[in-house]
Amino acid sequence: MAFGKWIGGYLGWSAFGPLGGLIGFVVGALFDTATSQGEGETLRLDQEQSQQGDRNSFFISMLVLAAYIVKADGKVMHSEMELVRGMLRQNFGEAAAQQGDQMMRQLFMEQDRQGTSVYRERIRQACQQIAVNVDYSGRLQLLNFLVMIAQADGRVDQVEVTALKEVAQWMQMSPQEVDAMLHLEGDSLEDAYKVLGVSPDASDAELKKAYRKLALEHHPDRVAKLGDDVRKAAEKKFQEINAAKDRIWKARGM
Repeated sequence: MAFGKWIGGYLGWSAFGPLGGLIGFVVGALFDTATSQGEGETLRLDQEQSQQGDRNSFFISMLVLAAYIVKADGKVMHSEMELVRGMLRQNFGEAAAQQGDQMMRQLFMEQDRQGTSVYRERIRQACQQIAVNVDYSGRLQLLNFLVMIAQADGRVDQVEVTALKEVAQWMQMSPQEVDAMLHLEGDSLEDAYKVLGVSPDASDAELKKAYRKLALEHHPDRVAKLGDDVRKAAEKKFQEINAAKDRIWKARGM
């Protein structure tokens, strides 16, 4: 794993806040590409490099937002940090997991230095930038990872739910997406309705429309460019959505 993209992201954050972090990360990625090529070779962004850029941007976005969610309740839990480290380790290797850990701790310090209200505004700006540069399916999977991080310690406090819903709205998504994701692993009929985002008294036609919309937005093929691991997480989520649909269909005799 080359470190230019991570250094670029960190320097961008330090100089310009989270917007600079996203820009700096991309610049660092280009630096890695340029320095890894032999003399006389032409730097070009082919399809593979473009996909890697999308993938890298996705994970630096996750890192910035994960730091915000982890500390939303005022505590930095080992289980939440380990989940983030595991994601980085799986995607970029052990060195990146350690470096990502250090960057998150620097972000915690920056939050303490700036104060809650100023830092919150920086995160809002970062989310707005993510909304412009990451498609809706990618943002859904990003939000799903943030929910998983919040759940890592076995409970999700209300302040974490509030922070997750703020992030969702800032990324131009419905806060109801958070409610649905928090009930994905539930096995009750009530959980199933929340996963589909509909009321128990919704008509059959409304249910079918809601399911078709979810199936289209959450299909794993939509995030395939972000890597096999992200796709696998999307597949698990897609299966849970289908399981919720099946419970409702069975209860209604559909």
